[in-house]
Amino acid sequence: MRARLARQASRRVGRLLEEYDRRGLELELVGRQEQDRIEADLAALRARAAGRRIDLSRLGDGALLDEVRSALLLPDSSWLTPERPRGFLARLRAFFARVAAWFRRLLGRPRRARARPEGRPLHLAIATDAGRNLGASQIGDLLARMTPEQERELGENLQRTQEGRARELQREAEAKRRDTEAQRRALEAEREEARRRAEREAGDRVKEASDARLKQELTERGFLAEREGQLAVTYGLIERFAHLVLEEETRALPSDVRLSLKGGGSTGVYEKTRLRQAEEVAHLDIPSSLLAARLEGSRHIDEASSYVYREVTSERVHVVMMFDKSGSMSESSKLPAAKKALLALYIAIRRRHPDATIDVVAFDNEVRLLDLLELWECEPGSFTNTAEALRTAHQLLRASRATRKDVYLITDGLPESYTDPTGRVRSGNLEAAMQAAVARSEELRTVTPLSFSMILLRSEHPEYEVAAREITRLLGGSLVITDPAHLGVELLVRWARGTETTHKAAGAPPPSTSPPASAAGGRRRRKADRRMGG
Repeated sequence: MRARLARQASRRVGRLLEEYDRRGLELELVGRQEQDRIEADLAALRARAAGRRIDLSRLGDGALLDEVRSALLLPDSSWLTPERPRGFLARLRAFFARVAAWFRRLLGRPRRARARPEGRPLHLAIATDAGRNLGASQIGDLLARMTPEQERELGENLQRTQEGRARELQREAEAKRRDTEAQRRALEAEREEARRRAEREAGDRVKEASDARLKQELTERGFLAEREGQLAVTYGLIERFAHLVLEEETRALPSDVRLSLKGGGSTGVYEKTRLRQAEEVAHLDIPSSLLAARLEGSRHIDEASSYVYREVTSERVHVVMMFDKSGSMSESSKLPAAKKALLALYIAIRRRHPDATIDVVAFDNEVRLLDLLELWECEPGSFTNTAEALRTAHQLLRASRATRKDVYLITDGLPESYTDPTGRVRSGNLEAAMQAAVARSEELRTVTPLSFSMILLRSEHPEYEVAAREITRLLGGSLVITDPAHLGVELLVRWARGTETTHKAAGAPPPSTSPPASAAGGRRRRKADRRMGG
């Protein structure tokens, strides 16, 4: 399902990127078209500027109309400068010229056409506002009235106008290029951000869909339950997880220990009872299970309505698993390792002795009895009250009628606190805490038969090992010093009556499994151990 959702998300991201690539191609095409247009205008402008002579015949089609209009309207042109006032002699000559013209008209003599003297500037009265609207015919009329000097000046103005226009076109081309490049960079940045956002959203969508599917399946199987509006794990999920942890830890066990964990010999005595473990399906009582399912209104056999034939064993087992959950256990993944190791040991005990009594004890300043769910959810606390944990183990085992009583204690340090006679927890006095632990160890030793194993997580402080060795010696048990990664293996080895693989306390006697007995009783006990795979 995750792979299918991932492929769908990949296709959505691909379509999004294709859209951005299309926009990039369009932007590049538009920019190229603008550059081509400006290059064409520049080429036409250079071609017109190559022949400096003004072709009046082309004004009609507008080829040079704008350039000529601009050249005519340059403010510093001679024909736009105000005409200087004439002097007295010029006015006098003009007066006599007008009088002579009057007499000629009076006498009926025609006036001779006189050529316009070259070099004489002719002032053209062109208003600036009106000049912007000059048509081709008006411009042609103005050009016809110009002197040669004014025509040369107009040519120079036209050349300057064309050069200015060329510079404007070049600046426009550069601005267009910069604008296109900026748009391209912005589009690339937007594309990259859209890709990251789409991939992130796709990943979130895949995760949400897979989480929803997982929650649905786990809820339907009873592995998740709703508590106060939120989903929480159930005992069934922790138990299934414990089976997986045991399978993982079993791979690292020696072959003889691995065989020992599979269970003891057959007693030949069975009883019909409800299914408790998945391994018991091989002894399923199909008729009774079908009948129970029909009575409950179901057409199929499920775990709640299944009956199996369970072998009746004569040995009764009581195991107390104690673990330190003080603040120091939160370092180096010690507490999670202890939880996994105890889950594996719990399933190993249940697999070999389904009716065994198993107590899980967590201790810091205080001691609590936990089930598997509480074991997995517990958090690190404060100081280590080893004495109170040993006292709890004594209370649990002293009235037990089990024929095998095992105590496993996991810790990473010294006893740091103790409970005084008034029930108040005292901490900080290490000597008093150790004395209390010694006293509780002597009290627990009165329980028979007792097998005690202490697993000390390795540390750099040698005094921790000294204290652990003293408690183990008083209880006649065994001490194993290991690291969190091998904690589960060490527990399973101790449960299978194997040999420590890391370190054993010096001078400690071998673990006591039964009270002193005769030689015959010892032989019978060893035979029973072989039958159970010990």
